[in-house]
This record gives sequence, C-alpha cells and structure tokens, in this order.
Amino acid sequence: MKKLKVHYFQHIAGEGFGSCYEYLKAMGAEITATEFFALPTDSALDIDALPHVNDVDLLIIMGGEMSVNDEANFPWLKVEKRWIRRYLASEKPAIGLCLGGQLIANALGANVRRNNVQELGWTFVNKSDHVPAEYFQLPEQISVMQWHSETFDIPKGAIRLAENQACPNQLYQIGKNVLGFQFHPEITPHSLNIFIEHEEEGMVFSDIHNQSLSNLKKTPNADYVIGNQLLNHAIDYVLRV
Repeated sequence: MKKLKVHYFQHIAGEGFGSCYEYLKAMGAEITATEFFALPTDSALDIDALPHVNDVDLLIIMGGEMSVNDEANFPWLKVEKRWIRRYLASEKPAIGLCLGGQLIANALGANVRRNNVQELGWTFVNKSDHVPAEYFQLPEQISVMQWHSETFDIPKGAIRLAENQACPNQLYQIGKNVLGFQFHPEITPHSLNIFIEHEEEGMVFSDIHNQSLSNLKKTPNADYVIGNQLLNHAIDYVLRV
C-alpha cells in the first residue's frame, strides 16, 4: 500500500506539527517539512528547492508571526506563494492554519489585511449559514484558539464555513480538497507555550478583548481536544477526494 506523503510548511522555530502529528503517523504517513524560519531573511529561495508537487499527497501550512504581505523582510514568502499556487493547481489536498489559511487565500489573489480587532485566546466561532451538505461540516458553535491580528478575504470560488463577530472569516473551503482556517485547531500545550513566549518577548497584542497570558498558561488539557479532533476530521475530509 502506498504511503501517504505529508509535507508541512513551518514558519516558527519549535512549533512543530501540532496535534495532528500522532494522527498522521498512525495512518502510516511519511512526514517531511520545509522550515522557512531557518532561512536567512535576505536569501533568495529557488522554488526548485521545495518539494516537487508530485511528491506531496497532503500539504499542511502552519502559522507564523509575519504578515503574508511582508515580502520585503521575508523574500521567501513570494516563492512560498508561487509554490502554493502550483500545488493547488494540481487539485491535491491542502490545509492552512492561521497564517497558512492567509497564505492560501493570498496566493489565490484574495486580500489579507489588518482585522478590526486582534484575537488572542479561546473564543467561540459559529458555523456559517447555508453551508452545502457536501461541504465540511462544523458544529453550530465551537471553542477554538485564536492568535491573529490580520485576516483573509474569502478567495474567489471559496465558501465560508465559520465566522464570529470579531472576525467574520474564520474558515473557508475551496472545492472539496482545500480548507483554510483563521484559528488554530492544531494547538497543543507545547505550541501554546511557544506562542506565549513569543508574545511575552514581542508584546504584539494589545486589544482589551484578548485573554491574559497568565490565564492561558492555566488552560486545562481538555480544552485542546475539541479543536484537535476538528483538525483530524478536516484531514479525513480533504483526503476523501
């Protein structure tokens, strides 16, 4: 039986693959990564240095602190987006998580911009109205981890699957094989600690609606499970096609 070849794009040192690593390994997946954070910011990345599209069965694009629009400071972003467009043209499965969802949207021509408010911490998102039955289905309301200042517009041809009052575009689907999340269903205690450490160093978030970092450090393990299971279902869904 052919092994599932999963490749992920990583933008933060130490973040890893999140909750879905064990799930994919249990499938017998062969997992590889491109670590963009390890590249010198002034280096020119050749697109041929990235995997060949034919060698990837599932692409997962992780989050990051940079903006998708910051190609001047992170020149590899332009190459990453070119590769994403090439991969999506093959109609293979892909999942984008926070920055990853923004990168897919932007690679397809959608605007990524500053959201009206920052979202940091556990919030609720709601299933959008009139989602066709054959599309990926969410609960009517679900608690998720947010960690973003920017947001994506829904790409042309995509359908919005989830929303909330603070940020209307929380999840979209393209065709039957691409899901772009604004939130972090992959969050684990390990990756949340990394997010918190980065925020303590950089103090990027200032909105009064954000949860305190001290409270986030006390998150019970059970709170992670809902989003982690949602991501597992999302992987199953995009691999069905």
